[in-house]
Amino acid sequence: MSDAERATRALLELMARLRDPATGCPWDREQTFATIAPYTIEEAYEVADAIERGGPQELREELGDLLFQIVFHSRMAEERGWFDFAAVAGSVHDKLVRRHPHVIAGAPVEGVEAQTRNWEELKARERAEVAARQQSSDSSALADVPQALPALARAAKLGRRAARVGFDWQEPGQVRDKVIEELAEVDAALGHESHERVTEEMGDLLFAIANWALHLKIAPEEALRAANAKFERRFRQMEALAGSRGAQLKSLSAAEWDELWRKAKEA
Repeated sequence: MSDAERATRALLELMARLRDPATGCPWDREQTFATIAPYTIEEAYEVADAIERGGPQELREELGDLLFQIVFHSRMAEERGWFDFAAVAGSVHDKLVRRHPHVIAGAPVEGVEAQTRNWEELKARERAEVAARQQSSDSSALADVPQALPALARAAKLGRRAARVGFDWQEPGQVRDKVIEELAEVDAALGHESHERVTEEMGDLLFAIANWALHLKIAPEEALRAANAKFERRFRQMEALAGSRGAQLKSLSAAEWDELWRKAKEA
């Protein structure tokens, strides 16, 4: 037995002990799919954060935490007689085999873009087959886009799905025009419309920006994460500069904030 097999078996056995109705952990026993789901999402974000920080040890630990979430959900499903961890691993293995015919069967693929198109076509066929098996009435191209995704990431995914069936702009410049149009509508709503209407127009603007990013081959969620990190670095630098001068942040004038911001950018 390999180290991976031993470690996986030990983790699965531990999860079974934690969920044991008689001798398990009270907290673990009372959890459900709904109560665990927020932790699963949180752990996924912590993996992404560890990747950005670039620490191998931190990444290993966060990946372990995320794996535990998968084991937890799998155990709860096994208790209900639905499936177990082996079925989860087998399912994703089979899916990857189906989606990589260029690797498994040696089917020719011309470059990454062609591979991506093939991948999306395979995924679309799989969704159609699942809908047919489940006799689902939702045959929309937007079916099964997760509601729990961050709004910006979901906007991008909705845009990609719509584009796949032809509902899209032809070039980035057209999307830029749409961004300008939505910005004008926000301006028009300000001072003349209700807060709800301004919020609606602002949402339209953000959605248009997400689609503009896609046309520029930019992942909007990643771009915003990077911008957040840059702002945080610069703001912390401003705090340090102000502290070195013995200044209280709330007492700074607009001109002093501007000076600190320029110095932080230079640093």
